[in-house]
Amino acid sequence: MVVSKLIEKFPRVERCVLSEPQCEPRGKIPLHTDFHKIRLFLTTYANGVEVASKQKTWWRRAARWLVIAVLGFLAGSVLLVLMLRFVHPPFSVLMVERRVASWFSQEPYTSRHTWVSLDDMSPSMGVAVIAAEDQNFAEHFGFDWKAIEKAYAHNEHSKRKRGASTVSQQTAKNQFCWESRSWLRKGVEAYFTMLIELGWSKRRILEVYLNIVEFGDGVYGVEAASTTYFHKRSSRLRPSEAALLAAVLPNPHKYRVDAPSAYVRGRQAWILGQMGQLGGEQVVKDLGN
Repeated sequence: MVVSKLIEKFPRVERCVLSEPQCEPRGKIPLHTDFHKIRLFLTTYANGVEVASKQKTWWRRAARWLVIAVLGFLAGSVLLVLMLRFVHPPFSVLMVERRVASWFSQEPYTSRHTWVSLDDMSPSMGVAVIAAEDQNFAEHFGFDWKAIEKAYAHNEHSKRKRGASTVSQQTAKNQFCWESRSWLRKGVEAYFTMLIELGWSKRRILEVYLNIVEFGDGVYGVEAASTTYFHKRSSRLRPSEAALLAAVLPNPHKYRVDAPSAYVRGRQAWILGQMGQLGGEQVVKDLGN
């Protein structure tokens, strides 16, 4: 294109440069220069413009595919969250990650998971989790900013770190995210937290959480935990047993339900007291649908 414009403007030069290097155009500017150098310059310049154009095209194409990927992720995630409002998730990303990790480990691994509706489990279990993990669950929109501020102030002056994740955040993390402390994972977690708060009821968030949360190695959900540790259905859990299950949730690989430490027992007693102060089973009933 560049060469053609030069040709249109200086047809005499084009004839001399490209076809008749021995000729000399009329006018005041003699062209008895090295026409091979001129031709080389024009060709090199045109090639450079062509390469730059191709690079610009590549970047535009990459940008277009990036936009498509982002829009596809946003649309797919919204549809997935809306679908899981009515369909019980058969597994979580955490379960998949644990299974894949077991393929590269020498330790035996067995996954236990049985879905049960919130109506079919002891109401004490929901109260225990709310008392232990997120006492403002019914009031916030996924993030408890006061708890975050308190945790930040505590962690600045203490070696024992305190978390401030809500039940909604933990549900989003376990169901949709991989295990990592990166900012990318935290961003994805925050995004899905807002989605489930918009697309699900509080009751549905609690129900999904109680069915996917990890209570020990390969033990996912309240029903699997109840049958594994207490040899009975989750509908028959007593308040003390529900409090014990909730007591290990900060770190189910460090704290054990079947061999509770003094710390776990102390936490169990504290949770039982908080359950009564919050109003007992009525807390779960007030969540509505």
